[in-house]
Amino acid sequence: MTATLHTLPDHPALWRGDGVAAPQLPGIPTGFSALDVVLPGGGWPVGALTEVFAAREGVGELTLLLPALARLAREMRWIAFVAPPYLPYAPALAAAGMVLARLLVVRPASDAEKLWATRQVLASNACNMVLAWLDTTDASALRRLQLATEQSSAAAVLFRPARLAHQASPAALKLYLERGDGRLAVHVLKRRGARLAGPLLIDVPRPLPTDVVARDLSAQPAAAGISAWYA
Repeated sequence: MTATLHTLPDHPALWRGDGVAAPQLPGIPTGFSALDVVLPGGGWPVGALTEVFAAREGVGELTLLLPALARLAREMRWIAFVAPPYLPYAPALAAAGMVLARLLVVRPASDAEKLWATRQVLASNACNMVLAWLDTTDASALRRLQLATEQSSAAAVLFRPARLAHQASPAALKLYLERGDGRLAVHVLKRRGARLAGPLLIDVPRPLPTDVVARDLSAQPAAAGISAWYA
């Protein structure tokens, strides 16, 4: 019994209060070493929800994901954007290294269909990373998304309004983003590990047009080279 108790703290399902949890699956490297160091699994969590909140639209929220997206696409893995508020700007994505043929844009018609489409994409196990833009405050809907993510092999990133940043949720990782001293300030609001004393200041490229207003999705077709599906 004593030997078992001594080895218990090293079990991957447990984490010390002063350390970072060791998830069952390694994370997807973010492309920013300072961020990877503080994330359990060394990157974007796989099989768990991540929530990203931006102080303002276009602060660099999608730019932060681009290195991981580009890497996955080059490995010929599928990536899904569910309900992006604006048309993804294909030239900027391509310039960042994205293989546009591996990107699927899902354009649901209602809030209920956004949730349904996100769950279906996760359940398909066809995509390695799913990005969804959701405004829901429904805790049960978020729990269903978390369950769908746990049963998939994908990393799921939800972009949600900043006003919801401190709402309780089942997400394993919650980040709040704002600009600071010319860099992107990443506040880790929640992770499976000890709280950080302050934000990480990360040098990211100037936010690309994918982070800002491009064209209204309802009035424009999908960008050239990007597959679109209407839920």
